[in-house]
Amino acid sequence: MKLVVIILAFNEECHLPRCIASLKGLASELVVVDCFSTDSTREIARAHGARIIQHAWVNYAVQFNWALTQLDPDTDWVLRIDADEVLTPALVDEVRSRLPTLGPEIDGVYCGRRMTFQGQLIRYGGVFPVRVLRLFRYGRGQCENRWMDEHIKVSGPTINLQGEIIDDNLQSLTWWTAKHNSYASREAVDLLNLEYHFMPHDSVANLRGGQQAGVKRWLKEVVYSRLPGGFRAFAYFLYRYVIRLGFLDGQAGTAFHFLQGFWYRYLVDAKVAEVRRYMVDSGCEVVEAIERVLEIDVDLRIEPSGDRRQAARGD
Repeated sequence: MKLVVIILAFNEECHLPRCIASLKGLASELVVVDCFSTDSTREIARAHGARIIQHAWVNYAVQFNWALTQLDPDTDWVLRIDADEVLTPALVDEVRSRLPTLGPEIDGVYCGRRMTFQGQLIRYGGVFPVRVLRLFRYGRGQCENRWMDEHIKVSGPTINLQGEIIDDNLQSLTWWTAKHNSYASREAVDLLNLEYHFMPHDSVANLRGGQQAGVKRWLKEVVYSRLPGGFRAFAYFLYRYVIRLGFLDGQAGTAFHFLQGFWYRYLVDAKVAEVRRYMVDSGCEVVEAIERVLEIDVDLRIEPSGDRRQAARGD
């Protein structure tokens, strides 16, 4: 059984050794998809025996789906993990024991995911652990073609594991806010697409499937997106911080719930409003407004052929 782990990376020298260490004894092959890092990311990956391929960044979905086209045909399973994440030993043991026993009808495997913020594990607010599909049978899964909050989607049956992935980013709060400013622009594109339909709508939203990701996406697209901008961000923060007891996460938790639960979502709404205002003032269409205001070219797409000649192999 060949299990290939894909890690997307850009300047991840502070996270990559820890991430790779958590995969010890699990991966048959480690593929690091580098977006032309300027630090020692590639050297670290090469020292740990990873295969390195490089591809210019568009968004996470494009990068990951392109990486899938670069895998060898004898690959059986694919595991997606971010460089700032680690697998818990319990999840590693569970994957080792359960994966070989799965029947050919099983397409994907869900596990839990938790997050730390400024060194503290977030326990309240109703956001963690979230169930994520990160392990899937090769050829039967791919990433949603979205600009933000993308999930792996499969069409066949899935199973649930109890082990968890921990997201523990070691960068500063300044880095975090800059990153979420970029995220806000990308999420604004997805929200605008619900209204203007300028690109295909690719979504795991599903109330009937019973999976957490599908239900949450449905609520976001059908309920949250129709609430007034700004108000919905404030309402969501109150839900997380008061009703779901986010205040119990302490000082670091308060910062997290306010910044991620309110500030970030308010910023998304403000960016959506800015694009709409630019459309009115300039008379241009939404795609042009997005490119001028948010500096995002929504016409960029992954090359369907997946030409392996674009890949740069490491040692």
